[in-house]
Amino acid sequence: MPIISHHLTFSFNKFSFSSSNCKFQFSIFKQSLHLPPSLHVRCAKKAKRTGKLRYPSERKKLRLQQHTQIDATRKLEGVWRLLRLGVSVHEDPGKDFWCVSEALLKEIARVLEFPVASMLPPEAFTVVRKSFDARKLQKEPKFVYTVDMDVRKLVSLEPRTWEFISELDQKAGFIEFLHHESISGDLMSTIRNHRKIDDTASAREVHSNHVTGGYKFPATRRPKVVVVGSGPSGLFASLVLAEVGAEVTLIERGQAVEQRGRDIGALVVRRMLQLESNFCFGEGGAGTWSDGKLVTRIGRNNSSVLTVLKTLVHFGAPCSILVDGKPHLGTDRLVPLLRNFRRYLQELGVTIRFGTRVDDLVVKSEHIVGVKISDSRDQSEACCQKLGCDAVVLAVGHSARDTYHMLLSHNVDVVRKDFAVGLRIEHPQELINSIQYSGLASEVQSGRGKVPVADYQVAEYVNLRDVDTLSKSDSTSRSCYSFCMCPGGQVVLTSTDPSELCINGMSFSRRSSRWANAALVVNVSSKDFDALNLSGPLAGVEFQRTFERKAALMGGGNFVVPVQTATDFLENRLSVTSVPPSSYRLGVKAANLHKLFPVRITEALQHAISMFDKELPGFISNNALLHGVETRTSSPIHITRRSDTCESTNLKGLYPIGEGAGYAGGIVSAAVDGMHAGFAVARNLGLYDGSIDSILGWLPFPIVFRTLG
Repeated sequence: MPIISHHLTFSFNKFSFSSSNCKFQFSIFKQSLHLPPSLHVRCAKKAKRTGKLRYPSERKKLRLQQHTQIDATRKLEGVWRLLRLGVSVHEDPGKDFWCVSEALLKEIARVLEFPVASMLPPEAFTVVRKSFDARKLQKEPKFVYTVDMDVRKLVSLEPRTWEFISELDQKAGFIEFLHHESISGDLMSTIRNHRKIDDTASAREVHSNHVTGGYKFPATRRPKVVVVGSGPSGLFASLVLAEVGAEVTLIERGQAVEQRGRDIGALVVRRMLQLESNFCFGEGGAGTWSDGKLVTRIGRNNSSVLTVLKTLVHFGAPCSILVDGKPHLGTDRLVPLLRNFRRYLQELGVTIRFGTRVDDLVVKSEHIVGVKISDSRDQSEACCQKLGCDAVVLAVGHSARDTYHMLLSHNVDVVRKDFAVGLRIEHPQELINSIQYSGLASEVQSGRGKVPVADYQVAEYVNLRDVDTLSKSDSTSRSCYSFCMCPGGQVVLTSTDPSELCINGMSFSRRSSRWANAALVVNVSSKDFDALNLSGPLAGVEFQRTFERKAALMGGGNFVVPVQTATDFLENRLSVTSVPPSSYRLGVKAANLHKLFPVRITEALQHAISMFDKELPGFISNNALLHGVETRTSSPIHITRRSDTCESTNLKGLYPIGEGAGYAGGIVSAAVDGMHAGFAVARNLGLYDGSIDSILGWLPFPIVFRTLG
């Protein structure tokens, strides 16, 4: 991208610094840039949040800074975090470079007001975050860094910096004093580092008054836990429980990733759908054959999130996920990672049973004492077995509809919840690159260039008062937004029943496909279910089925997906011309997608797409192809549980966790929930005393782990 300067002026200032041995004085120049008045800025700058508009985290930081006085001695002992360090895309080595470059050192020197950047030792700085900012409000695209500065190391390597550090002050969101370096590690090392074995007889005895809802276990018996589902929540719960000494059996209705890959290949090539081994069911959960996104709303600096990411790195994920502003793995990296995860669990003694379905719970006196299991590929009930246990961790995904029905038969508290439905839109990736990057689009180079493959995230709040065309029967405001955007990806089939049609997006680590796709969805609630005379806890499930079956009919069967260009969808018509090519490999068919959903949902989608085009000019075009239908954005139900123990509110020994239970939405949040629940279950079973935060929150007091058997 060319940079044009006008009327450059220069001014000289003197900077000096001294130490006990020497004193230096340098002359450097500042450059000020006067832009012509005709320069056009396309996007207005966002207003700065002040007062009550600040986020709670921002207010907390400000309070801490106001009440924390940092003396010069402490400043020279701790770690400072430097945020929002911008490096021009033309000066940065590129998206795959994670070290401290010369250009970044110049930016650090500017913040520290240190005169000579080349004198700063790179070893004293650690890149914590790196993201790419190509927003139009910027003068030019840039990489934005968050860097931790180890002051002790900095001063030891370059003593002349101490005077500048001693005068450094905190500024929320730009310069923050962390007091000490983060000590978080992967989950396994964290548990080992906090382990305190008590060899006395009293420490071996588990007292029920110290354990909420717990039982006494003899010193020679380990509690048995069945974990149902090998998605992120199930894997991390199993890992925690096995590390602290439980006897864990992990049950997965689908197949291991090796066989699962073959089953998915048979679906894509020969249209053979395995009901229990597909894009939704199998080792790793639905996220395995998806984009492998690791973004989360929990917060990248959250200690639990860092623990999950570092655990993934331990099992084979690239270290870049710890730094990348939008980390993702891709299916090609997830498969070997899951294989390593599985082997480690087996080394810990975890029994893993693939191709095994939990058909029922064994309950006595309102407490789970076991499960009934069977071969998931055998439809007969003759092979049903009973497996005794002390607790069941239910970590099923959002497509385990038969499990929801089974829970209702035991009067487990299941309530319906809001979710979102819509269509998946696909564009040529080159178009999205051009929209987002303009002249810099040539630097993408199919994921191998200097800048990342372009993505987008759009949202629109549709209100009846703002849209005259909306149905008068719809008095509910709706959120319309993009979901699971897959740059350089493809549209895939996620149906679990041959009579239903449901789709999703996926991509590999390089994101080198010719297409970009994303779901465009609208939130739906009980009012929408009631409009179709759907009631009960599983009304949302029936709502999903209604439109999945309708989409299957529109496609003509055989997993052919109904499609419509964005322009036709907005004009409520079906052109006779052929539709543009699609990445979906099982075939597409032109259809009236504007007749798929109730009119109130369709009109909300149409209005939102029109608004998205204003934010991303060119978003609406004949090359933009809508695919139907996307319904499984999140779980349609919520299995209630206690906030302190993660145990079901009305069935002892049942621990509903993860996305299928309504407590997560994505790989990282599901893994975090599974990790927290694993510690909660271990505490309830008497495997250790203490709070969960004492491990995941890195509190200083010790934890006493129990040894059983």
